[in-house]
Amino acid sequence: MFSRTNIEIQLLKFRSKRIGEQDIMDEVQRIFSENEKKREEIILSLTENLNEVENHLNFDLLETEHIFHIEDIKKLCITYRLRFLDSHYFKGDFPEEAISEIRSLEKKHQIALKNFKIIAPAKLLKLENADDPLLFAPMGNDYFYLIHKWGNDLHPLRKLQMWPYKSFDNLVFTVFLLSILLTAIAPMHWISKNPGIAEYLFLGIFIFKAVAGMVLFYGFSKGKNFNGAIWNSKYYNA
Repeated sequence: MFSRTNIEIQLLKFRSKRIGEQDIMDEVQRIFSENEKKREEIILSLTENLNEVENHLNFDLLETEHIFHIEDIKKLCITYRLRFLDSHYFKGDFPEEAISEIRSLEKKHQIALKNFKIIAPAKLLKLENADDPLLFAPMGNDYFYLIHKWGNDLHPLRKLQMWPYKSFDNLVFTVFLLSILLTAIAPMHWISKNPGIAEYLFLGIFIFKAVAGMVLFYGFSKGKNFNGAIWNSKYYNA
């Protein structure tokens, strides 16, 4: 007795009562145009070189787990040999998720975010000559708000790999351990038929000097420095 209800037709009826077809096209086109314009403005903010600007965020809307002090960021960068620089140094493409997070944050706080910062390995940054980005917005007073993280996680052994570069003491200790290992596996019978402590000590000192010399030569030739000195440096050979 009763015909079935086509919900698509009913939906079209509801829409036609609210707005005409041409008005719909005009509204959609306007929204998409505004979205594209806003997206271009955000990308420009991410890639342009600005002077230090504070973003006045609404503290009632902030998430505690996203707020970090400069000392926390510095410690992370030194531990994993990362850089903390202005976002315009980033040489990759900013993902759509990051753009969306920025737009969402701007709408929520009713501001236009500026002067973005990023944590990333040096290879992902366009550094001047002299695996995992984190995008921040400065809040003032050395506090930064984490907006978005993308890419793959760091290698699980990166902390151990970068430990020798944290300080001069770490480097000397690493060279010392390496020298002991090389001395232990050295074919001492090539040097002496009955090697004693004196022979091992002499060889150990010789190997330590050789390894230290190679490390210093590589460091000076490549212009390398320790993690504590480069974590916020914009220079590649630092």
